[in-house]
Amino acid sequence: MHTVAVLALDRVIPFDLSTPIEVFSRTRLPDGRPGYRVRVCAEREEVDAGAFTLRAPWGLEGLRGADTIVVPGVADPAAPLSPAVHDALRSAAADGTRIASICVGTFPLAATGLLDGLRVTTHWRAAGLLAASRPTVEVDPDVLYVDNGQFLTSAGAAAGLDLCLHMIRRDYGSAVAADAARLSVMPLEREGGQAQFIVHDHAPTPQGSELEPLLGWLRENLARELTLADIAERAGTSTRTLIRRFRDQTGTTPLQWLHRARIRQAQHLLETTRHPVERIGGQVGFGSPTAFRDRFKRTTGVSPQAYRRTFG
Repeated sequence: MHTVAVLALDRVIPFDLSTPIEVFSRTRLPDGRPGYRVRVCAEREEVDAGAFTLRAPWGLEGLRGADTIVVPGVADPAAPLSPAVHDALRSAAADGTRIASICVGTFPLAATGLLDGLRVTTHWRAAGLLAASRPTVEVDPDVLYVDNGQFLTSAGAAAGLDLCLHMIRRDYGSAVAADAARLSVMPLEREGGQAQFIVHDHAPTPQGSELEPLLGWLRENLARELTLADIAERAGTSTRTLIRRFRDQTGTTPLQWLHRARIRQAQHLLETTRHPVERIGGQVGFGSPTAFRDRFKRTTGVSPQAYRRTFG
């Protein structure tokens, strides 16, 4: 039987901890036998889980011999990793154990150095912090999970379910994984592939920035057909200077900022109105429904219709 060890670090996020416990514990093979045995392991006997304290039946020795280790997220992803946990994970990896992280569990896993040089993901809100603190990894904030073979990482909490179902499919095939998905009331594969449902706000701009008035004007004129020259004229500057200021103060270009602002407004309209998709595309400045659908899917990973079904 496949053994899954779930590592409960201090200040573990309860949802992240419970996801692999529930999904793997309930998985059944076609003949009715359980597919997994699950161990909850911790460095200390008692673990702070925020609203409560839990007792882990296994110490770090429970990681040895496991086929899979799952590292859930913690409340403070930047917290230092203890040497004992660091060494236990490195040792397990050296033995060939599959190691997966859920949400910001990517941070402690990355702190071991095991993810260096690999493409990984985490919750989209924490992606920038991970990229800054671990420049040795390639952070992709736009997917539900990344499978590198031995090491797997997943995005925000619900994506942990997607990752667990993916591992079940790897271990036992699609039929067993589909049954586990039904028990979890989850589709085996979410529509839209592996894209996170990210709320694409405009890039933050410091208060008092010289771009503030221009950004406000852009938000009020999303429905207009605006070129780079139009924006530069409004700003009273050259296009070259405009691009430089945007990159310095928002981290992106004027047109990229405008596209994301339009998609964010479209998300809001899809969530709160019954307007047809074609009308919404026009309301946020796209010249054709096809252009709107293409840009929306490139930005969010799903079609406008799929987004509305999920969040409307």
